[in-house]
Amino acid sequence: MTTKTSFFQDVYEVVRLIPEGRVTSYGAIAEFLGTKKSARMVGWAMNQAHTLPDVPAHRVVNRNGVLTGKHHFVPPEKMQQLLEKEGINIKNDQVQDFQKHFWNPNQIL
Repeated sequence: MTTKTSFFQDVYEVVRLIPEGRVTSYGAIAEFLGTKKSARMVGWAMNQAHTLPDVPAHRVVNRNGVLTGKHHFVPPEKMQQLLEKEGINIKNDQVQDFQKHFWNPNQIL
């Protein structure tokens, strides 16, 4: 069984692979890690990731492209600012053209 710490580290390794200007979802990361039903646990890992300088936590959104993790950034607008800096348009806390910007970790193999 995977421990909480190693699961979080596995999540961070996947997040480090997300290309600039792209986003992925909690569920896509969970599925890639072979734990399809653990999207919420991926979210818990991401709640702590915004303080890790080498983990681009701003690139992880919910399955609809909504910036649900923005409250873990200081200030909360920082998540949107970081995505916009990478060329992703955000409107009402949601990635516009989500499918265009979506990065599926399962397609890197």
